[in-house]
Amino acid sequence: MATDNSYSLAQLRLLAKNFYFAAWRWHFYAALHVVPFLLVLVTTGLMMQAWSTFPAAKWDNVPLSVSIHADMNHGATNDVPWALEQTPMPASGSEAGITGIPEGTAVNIHSLVILGRMLGMDGRFRVAYPGGEGGVWTINRDSMSSDSDDPFVDRTIHVDQYTGKILADVKYDDYSWAGKAMAVGIPFHMGLMGTWNFILNVVFCLSVIFVSISGVVMWVRRRPSGAGRLAAPPLPADLPFWKGAVLIGLFTAMAFPLVGLTLLVVLAFDLLILSNIPAMKRAFS
Repeated sequence: MATDNSYSLAQLRLLAKNFYFAAWRWHFYAALHVVPFLLVLVTTGLMMQAWSTFPAAKWDNVPLSVSIHADMNHGATNDVPWALEQTPMPASGSEAGITGIPEGTAVNIHSLVILGRMLGMDGRFRVAYPGGEGGVWTINRDSMSSDSDDPFVDRTIHVDQYTGKILADVKYDDYSWAGKAMAVGIPFHMGLMGTWNFILNVVFCLSVIFVSISGVVMWVRRRPSGAGRLAAPPLPADLPFWKGAVLIGLFTAMAFPLVGLTLLVVLAFDLLILSNIPAMKRAFS
């Protein structure tokens, strides 16, 4: 009986050991799938105002304000999409526009909400009050502000505060290609496009954590037995792809300044400290 129990325990140890090594093999497979998704998230995270110019000619038959849409965005919630930020606002106080609120109806928050519903604003949308005498009412539904989980139904409507006429009605289809990419990419990056998007981002984050931890563990386990130092691998004698690596490093440094700063710090540490202090060089080699 003792022999059987010992054999079973040995089998369990072997199984656990095999499982352990198999688990660390997933470091490679996880990284293989994480990198493309990481590239998508990083790219969508880089979308900014420089790409968000919307042609004001969209409403060239209405008076324009000296203010731009970016003036409406403040705090954590955006009153207008980023794709419109650099575009001048239309101005109230003319007879321009098309019929919005029926003539004879007061132009106030109640009539604006009714107008939004009539124009197909299902679910949550927001109404911004006019800012000053030339300001306009703005009805907005923006997936980047969690109004909906579908960026393809984003919509921004400007209404004259005096006449109730619609001065501009901007939908997703009206955006430029960069604006469309930003309208979809940013809520995807933030996990706002539904439960599937949230779960996907959580799985991705857990994968990044696993790849980072497993990489450190594998490095430690592959060090020479009993080594009390970092035991970094020696520089290969032949580097056939060093030019490509340098180009990738330069591109990454320019796209992500903090990455470039980190590379410079590591390079300075290597050249100025490790190369000149023997004790430090032994600790890291």
